[in-house]
Amino acid sequence: MGKFIYEGGIRNDFEDRLLAHLQVVVGNKLRRGEPFYFVWKDDLSTGGGRTSVWVHPRANLVFKFSGGRPPALNRAWLEALMSTANSPTGLYVVPEPSEDTVSPESFA
Repeated sequence: MGKFIYEGGIRNDFEDRLLAHLQVVVGNKLRRGEPFYFVWKDDLSTGGGRTSVWVHPRANLVFKFSGGRPPALNRAWLEALMSTANSPTGLYVVPEPSEDTVSPESFA
């Protein structure tokens, strides 16, 4: 389990594979200067509900992975996540579609 940390305070655990995909999507949006909402459901162990953060180019973001190796990326999943990030509701996690794997360096 990796961690997404926003502005040093808001944190959420995500599986490393998902976190790697989120990092690419967030990085691409910010590289283009496109702020957006990132929304996730909170675990019941932390009280449940949902969290929404406004991600912008000056935001302090940390993607902390538990594993040492970057996972292979699924292009179809990146595109599905990017589609949500481009919507008015913002980025949210969608299920991973069937594999269309690319190397992590393709999106660096």
